[in-house]
Amino acid sequence: MPTLLWRGINTSAVKFKRIFMSQHQHYRHLALIAAMALFMQSLDATILNTALPAISASLNESPLEMQMTIISYSLTVALFIPLTGWIADKYGTLNVFRAAVGIFVLGSVACAMANSLNALIWSRILQGMGGALMMPVARLTIIRNVPKTQLVAAWNAMAMAGLIGPVLGPIVGGWLVTHATWHWIFLINIPIGMLGFWAAAKVMGNHKGNANKLDWTGFLLFAFGLVGLTLGLDLLGESHRDNMTTYSALSVGIALLVAYYFYAKGNERAILPLSLFNTRTFRLGIAANIFIRLSGSAVPFLLPLMFQLSFGYSAEVSGWLLAPIALMSVVFKRFIGHILNMLGYKTTLILSSLLMAASTVSMSWLDTSSSTTWIICNLMWYGACMSMIFTSINTLTVGDLSQAQSGVGSTVLSIVQQVGIGFGIAVASIILTLYRQFMGNDGDALQHAFSYTFLTTSVFAIALVWILSYLHKTDGDHLRKKR
Repeated sequence: MPTLLWRGINTSAVKFKRIFMSQHQHYRHLALIAAMALFMQSLDATILNTALPAISASLNESPLEMQMTIISYSLTVALFIPLTGWIADKYGTLNVFRAAVGIFVLGSVACAMANSLNALIWSRILQGMGGALMMPVARLTIIRNVPKTQLVAAWNAMAMAGLIGPVLGPIVGGWLVTHATWHWIFLINIPIGMLGFWAAAKVMGNHKGNANKLDWTGFLLFAFGLVGLTLGLDLLGESHRDNMTTYSALSVGIALLVAYYFYAKGNERAILPLSLFNTRTFRLGIAANIFIRLSGSAVPFLLPLMFQLSFGYSAEVSGWLLAPIALMSVVFKRFIGHILNMLGYKTTLILSSLLMAASTVSMSWLDTSSSTTWIICNLMWYGACMSMIFTSINTLTVGDLSQAQSGVGSTVLSIVQQVGIGFGIAVASIILTLYRQFMGNDGDALQHAFSYTFLTTSVFAIALVWILSYLHKTDGDHLRKKR
């Protein structure tokens, strides 16, 4: 009898171990699929910057007026983010994820085949539609299927891909432009996407949820308002523009966003309820995010243009010079928790913002005589500041929201970040265009235009400090370990 009992226990233990290992393997596979999606998205978001001069030459366009190729992607992602949860609930996570990957890959192929600026912009919009759905659905799948005991490990596996992408993006983009053609910066997405498409069918279930009625009125008002405002800002940054079209787009965009404000005011069923802004830290965090993006998006957009058009560096060298920003951002993340615990959120954010402003000002001093060591040190300094600011403000923004508000709050934060990227690039382009018109487009004149643009964008960092001054000393204390 004891022998039989022992055999039964042993058999049960073996079966449990197999089940546990199988489940653990399943969770890891889900994390890897999400990581592939995040890697494609983060790589694509950074790989284009160093390639803009080469693409513009191929398409017979000015490299200083190619900003819409970046803005169109980030704007499309922002517009479709509010729909991802509803679409996944209605059609199933597996179906939506595979469709998103397929759309992203198709958009990448279209980008590689584009023979005009307009064709490239429309292809980037197609990419953005896929990119907007990929990551939220992947995150949703992990949240719904991975137990809390394994959730941290799953997040870490996924996050590493997001950290590696921005590091490799400029380097790979510069290398491909120099040693192959710019078309390959989009074609490298194809094998990764095909692998993700195949693997998802093996490990990802097609889970559906309760697809509540979507607020289409609110979505359309908000979406078309953002499109009009962003398009207007982009047109302002072009040297040759139709003023009637530009100001009409701006006016319609602002009018629709104002209309959404009155529509959503007091309407808790609105797609993005305004009651979230009753929480002071959320309100300040969203305002801070806008100014962070206005300053932080301009730098990665301007630097490769300045390096190649003004300094005469190759795309490959420009890519290597941009890498320290992302690399330092990754390295510095391990120290952020310790600094926040020591100084608190308000002090940390204000000091980081002042240092970021100083870094942006120092970029205005860069010229052809600047040593490579000084350039790299400057960019590492900037990367460390941005890493500190992003981590701190994002945590603080959603930290005081209720459990019921946290999901929608995170969605609003994601939208603001994506829209902010577009606004930051558009505003930087406008400033650069104004200085070019005043100073000129050649030689030292172009260098001076870049220098004054960096100097001007540092004002946004100063405005950020002003916004952060309204934080309370105790804000975020419940989010940190007190010494």
